[in-house]
Amino acid sequence: MERENVDLLQPLWRALVVFRVIAWGFACLGVWTRWDGIVRPYGAVLQLAVMGVWTLISSYGYSRRWGRRNTRLAFADLAVTVGCMYATLWAQPLIDIRGGASVLTSVWAAGPVLALAISRGRDGGLLGAATISLALLSLRGVDNAAKILSNVQLLLVAGLVVGYAASTMRQAGARLRSAIAAESATAERLRLSRSIHDGVLQVLAQVQRRGTAIGGEALELAQLAAEQEVALRTLMSSRPAVAAGDRVDLCGLLLPLATTRVDVVVPAAQVLLPAATALELVAAVKEALSNVVKHAGADARCWVAVEDLGDEVVVSIRDDGVGTTPARLEQARTDGHLGVSQSIRGRIADLGGTVTVRTAPGEGTEWELKV
Repeated sequence: MERENVDLLQPLWRALVVFRVIAWGFACLGVWTRWDGIVRPYGAVLQLAVMGVWTLISSYGYSRRWGRRNTRLAFADLAVTVGCMYATLWAQPLIDIRGGASVLTSVWAAGPVLALAISRGRDGGLLGAATISLALLSLRGVDNAAKILSNVQLLLVAGLVVGYAASTMRQAGARLRSAIAAESATAERLRLSRSIHDGVLQVLAQVQRRGTAIGGEALELAQLAAEQEVALRTLMSSRPAVAAGDRVDLCGLLLPLATTRVDVVVPAAQVLLPAATALELVAAVKEALSNVVKHAGADARCWVAVEDLGDEVVVSIRDDGVGTTPARLEQARTDGHLGVSQSIRGRIADLGGTVTVRTAPGEGTEWELKV
């Protein structure tokens, strides 16, 4: 089944179509009951015919995906509805309308308010309600503003409530799709993990052990097998980075950085950060790991750890390499080597965070990135 077919707002659109048809029926009933009081009955019949045709057109559009996803139909509905309200002048003179005669569109005029509320949320509903209310006020006259206050209040409440409900359902739909995608990815990963563990990982582990035991040229083969084993285990343990909206799981972005020389330790729960913040933090970690490769020594190992402290996140990058001194780090910055000052300290400072470095000759280096 296509994921796009899951639309939690579809019941609201169906309800709108039913409302529009029923409201047009009430408008016809209203004209029939007030037939003797209408100055130009043929004008009322023409107005009802236009309303009926547009009811069919809009109902067909709201029943299709293109009509629900494209707000142009809702705005066209608003324009046509306002025009139909003024078409009451075909049946009744303006002086009669301001004297108490009914606007023949009746409750049918609330249709675009609901359509805009569903498609654009609270703001769309309030915009539609304000437009219909102004059109009604211009027909009734400022002197009759108190008489139409209840109608205006109902329109505003309908636009606000339906718009809020639509926005909530839209957010719930996005979270549901994200959860379904994550569940599907997890299930597929578990299935592949079982197959890989039973076959490929066991073979790679055997090649690594035998290559190390044989020595010589086989050591290179053992090293390659070890690297591929780590890569596969990292792939098996990784998790989707995208959580919801513009927030991502920092752990899902850091786990793929693990190698035979780099261990990544993350909490079991997701560590959610704004996407821009997470990407900058990961870039700083990559620069720190690059420095380990360049300066820590050929046999140095590195550990990346993530801590979620609630109001801040701490990422530690520690290696057991040759280390250095703070004075040499400052001298590197002065000499124009900007990896530390810009790629690490600069990124974290732009995020409003802090960077702490601890190092000494022979004792390795530890970076603490806090945002």
